Amino acid sequence: MDKDKFMDVFKQVTSDVIIEIALVIAVATAIVWLSQRILPWLADNLFGKRRLLVLAFIPTIRVVVFVFALVWIVPLVIEPNVQNMIAILSAVGIAIGFAMKDYVSSLLAGINAVYELPYRPGDWIEVDGAYGEVKHVGMRAVEIVTPDDTVVFIPHQKLWTGLIYNANNGGPSLMCVVDFYLAPEHDIHAVKHLLEDVALTSPYVQLAKPISVVVSEKPWGTHYKLKSYPIDPRQQFQFTTDLTARGKNAVREAGFKLASLSPEHAVLGVP
Repeated sequence: MDKDKFMDVFKQVTSDVIIEIALVIAVATAIVWLSQRILPWLADNLFGKRRLLVLAFIPTIRVVVFVFALVWIVPLVIEPNVQNMIAILSAVGIAIGFAMKDYVSSLLAGINAVYELPYRPGDWIEVDGAYGEVKHVGMRAVEIVTPDDTVVFIPHQKLWTGLIYNANNGGPSLMCVVDFYLAPEHDIHAVKHLLEDVALTSPYVQLAKPISVVVSEKPWGTHYKLKSYPIDPRQQFQFTTDLTARGKNAVREAGFKLASLSPEHAVLGVP
């Protein structure tokens, strides 16, 4: 495409057109900004599925506003016919393909994430060893906050190449697992009922969800996994701390001995 033909693609941009484009961008920016302030505030005053549903609207609103703004602005500067659109899209596609391949890949994955919902604000996810609560789903990356209050930005491109672990998947229920290790000589059923009572009496437990104890025998003793759900996923660390502290005390007070690894097991790393 020569220079003259390329310039014919564009309309004459007047001051009125510039003002209209500026207004569209300003309104779109204001709507996105307000959604990112008002919806998290509203979600903080809700619980369970309603909180997660409100948070999930944030990235959806941003994508919808971006598309509407683009649809509004493009006809203002480009003659909307098939030939012109093909020419512009071809030129833009080639430029983007060479200069911003990874960035565009993350953008496309971000749009895909809005519809497939591998994660939403309020979800607890793990990607490449980083675990935390999703605080913001941007166009290019997802922002999570780890239990150590560290902000981690994960490009959406990970959707194409990696595994995404989602602990609650948009729901209010997140399973917590607490491990206990006992010496082999004891009554397994008594310990099992004891740990179930520990979970049932926790102030953080969600009684509507099941509580289970999984037992497995190891060379060094017996391994117990106490599985239960906190009322809110954000309480998972208070919940596991409470179960660990009270469970360990209950086991000791009942006269059961905790397991200890022998030196050779510790060296060999026996699970």
